[in-house]
Amino acid sequence: MENYIITIGRQYGSGGHEIGEKLAERLGIKFYDNSLIDRVSKESGLCKEIIMEHDEKPTSSFLYNLVTDPYSISFNRGSVTDMPYGQKIFLAQFDTVKKIANEGSCVIVGRCADYILKDYENLVRLFIYADKDFRLDRIRKEHPELSENKLNDLLDKKDRSRASYYNYYSDTKWGHSNSYDLCLKSSKTGIDGAVKVIEDYIQLFAKE
Repeated sequence: MENYIITIGRQYGSGGHEIGEKLAERLGIKFYDNSLIDRVSKESGLCKEIIMEHDEKPTSSFLYNLVTDPYSISFNRGSVTDMPYGQKIFLAQFDTVKKIANEGSCVIVGRCADYILKDYENLVRLFIYADKDFRLDRIRKEHPELSENKLNDLLDKKDRSRASYYNYYSDTKWGHSNSYDLCLKSSKTGIDGAVKVIEDYIQLFAKE
């Protein structure tokens, strides 16, 4: 198979970014995660900072606050003013993801890429998840300044945000096994083990 696209959905702290980056390196193909934002900004003309502000968040500030902190909602008319911008950014990402997929083999993390590319026969959809303790250990290393309560809040907030974003724009459910070709528990395999399992799966996929 000359061209294949690997998309990775992931729980926060599960190592999805690291797994995707190492997998792309092993396979000798391009890797897109945060670098996707740079390309979307360049091709769409949208401000990078605004794209980052809306990145993998629900389409409106009201909905985002509702799913991440339901007690912080203030019911006012200005609560949904950024809704058009969220949709513009998704459409810009939609176009960029399609262009990237048409350019050749690659790994794309998040951004509903699996849904955007659902009609591609050469698509492999992955989801990475892990035990909560494993995820907290990883997040703790990135944010040593946070208390345990803050770490737990951050983990839950990120997952709710990603799920709400994905479920809003796609016709499948974030994290549900029937939305993906392979779901992998990184706390069982470890990061390098997950890369090896996926690499073997890709080889089988290519043969088929």
